[in-house]
Amino acid sequence: MKKLSAWLLTLSFLMVACNAPEKTAVSPSPSATSTSAATGDRNSQDKPLVVTTVAPITNIVSNIAGDRVEVKGIVPEGTDSHTFEPRPSDADLMAKADLILVNGLNLETPTQKLASSSKPKDTKIYQLGDKTVTKDEWIYDFSFPKEKGDPNPHLWVNPKYAEAYAKLAAQYLTELDPAGKDYYATNLKNYLQRLDQLDKVSRAVVASIPSQNRKLLTYHDSWAYWARDYGFEVIGAIQPSDFNEPSAKDVAKLVDQIRKTKVPAIFGSEVYPSKVSEQIAREAKVKTANTSDDDLPGEGSANAMENTNPQHTYIGMMAENLRILATELGGNPGLVKALNTANVVGPTATGQAPQ
Repeated sequence: MKKLSAWLLTLSFLMVACNAPEKTAVSPSPSATSTSAATGDRNSQDKPLVVTTVAPITNIVSNIAGDRVEVKGIVPEGTDSHTFEPRPSDADLMAKADLILVNGLNLETPTQKLASSSKPKDTKIYQLGDKTVTKDEWIYDFSFPKEKGDPNPHLWVNPKYAEAYAKLAAQYLTELDPAGKDYYATNLKNYLQRLDQLDKVSRAVVASIPSQNRKLLTYHDSWAYWARDYGFEVIGAIQPSDFNEPSAKDVAKLVDQIRKTKVPAIFGSEVYPSKVSEQIAREAKVKTANTSDDDLPGEGSANAMENTNPQHTYIGMMAENLRILATELGGNPGLVKALNTANVVGPTATGQAPQ
């Protein structure tokens, strides 16, 4: 009888359990849902990825791309872009790229080879320099002799060519992201106004320099396209075309050339530190200063959306170059104060001209 009672008690528990109501799933609150969606919309992995190379190009492109696109430059600042060998991590980045923008004119040959072998099939590679000038506009010079076949690739040092790069960036970004057409067009309009200001200030600075001093002897010949448009003569480059240090014979020739042309200063490079420039300056009894063609001034990110330093920009680099040229060649460096060097997007978008 006890066994029967125990069995009946167990059966009753089982029947109650089977008839118990199911637990109701708890839905997230509306605020939690909206926060999650907003976070997802801003997540960089949901944005198209554009890979660039040198810092000035990265900065120009990111000023047009703004926050609709993730822009990643792979050539570290202060690195020789001519001899830069991409890293394995760069191949991983290329494999995720939706668009790749390079300078071209044979500047980044190893990087372009890696990009071609690593990128997704449908990802396009555009060479901005090749789309900006024709072959008959190429310049061959001291660092880039015609017999070696590679033209001088430093187009972006010329603000008018930087304008062309910005326009191309807007075109390619619109092809990639048609919904952002108006956004890119607005950023381009604002950025072109800054570049136009840079062009005007550049011409004013050049006009302030005595005509007999409008001559450049630099360590690495990156000013050829700028000099052609802004009324300067490039009389030579210290660095040979093989990117090694000059020989004693080369140094002697350069010293003689400086004395004959009576240039008041020679210009070294932030990217190519060399004691040879100082030696030549001492022997020729002229001043020396460093300029830059792809190393942005101060600390910061070349990507406009990540940068908090209003001088660490392409325009900031050119402003510093103009200030140095004017100071060393007898011009008016104060004219550079008219420039607003800040990006048109990102944390420095409301920055003011450097004081």
